[in-house]
Amino acid sequence: MGKKLILNCDDFGQSPALNRAIMALLEEKKVSSATIMTVAPGFEEAAAWTAKRRQSNVGLHLTMTSEFEALRWRSLTGDPSLHDDSGYQYRTVKEFEQGAATRAVMKEIDAQYELARKAGIAVSHADNHMGSLYGMETGRSLLPQTLWKVSRWKLPMRFFRHIDKEDPLLGSLKDIERPVAQVVALADTFGVPIPDYLLSHPFGVEDGETYDSFKQSMIAKLYRLPEGVCETYIHPGVPDPWMQEHIPNYEKRVWEYRLPFDDDFAYALRDADVELTDYRYVQEHLKRPRLRSGLKLVRLLR
Repeated sequence: MGKKLILNCDDFGQSPALNRAIMALLEEKKVSSATIMTVAPGFEEAAAWTAKRRQSNVGLHLTMTSEFEALRWRSLTGDPSLHDDSGYQYRTVKEFEQGAATRAVMKEIDAQYELARKAGIAVSHADNHMGSLYGMETGRSLLPQTLWKVSRWKLPMRFFRHIDKEDPLLGSLKDIERPVAQVVALADTFGVPIPDYLLSHPFGVEDGETYDSFKQSMIAKLYRLPEGVCETYIHPGVPDPWMQEHIPNYEKRVWEYRLPFDDDFAYALRDADVELTDYRYVQEHLKRPRLRSGLKLVRLLR
């Protein structure tokens, strides 16, 4: 199989500044795909562009949180358990895990998918904003229910079959082997294709970090990429004075926009023998037969 990389742009539809960045990267084929936020203020612009171009590599960024003080959004279904006291989606994953009713979350997931489809998007895959469905804060994971939904849509989903011990986030988590194995088994049970690895990097600007040091860290990731299909993600944004003033770590959003256009990054992809791919490859080559033993579990999750 060799080394294959999915470079996904998260947060498509969050704002005009992110939309411009992601549109440019998709047009120039510098990234593999993007995932769209149906609840965010820039959704209509992003969706219209995607539908007009018949873009085949835009997935659904299931969004249950609204983290920025100056840029917030509400759920589509309006269930009170999905919002904080201000009437917007929760700012943090922990608040969401503690407050959201499971049935309301499932209805919201359906609503977000249906709105994307209604907007003319041929949804290519699914993932999750801020990992709110993973149970990483309180242990309340909604991945079983989410995987079942995604299986009904016949889509692949962001997760990982193997843990990269050198990953700054996943590799540092203790005792995750068993829960990861359980989720992988569920994905196989429901017939939801997933990549082999998920590679993360810090969302914010680290102490002393510059564009050049960030670029070198991402290039180093290419050279140590394991065999198989790996996904990593960026949140690119064009330079924008309002976003720079109001959105924390926006400087890094601009770095992530620059990176795929950088000649050094392009050279490293070739030199490290890494091929950019997308979720169509995951769908066609990594899908495993749905297990009959999962039928009882499917009934329980309905």
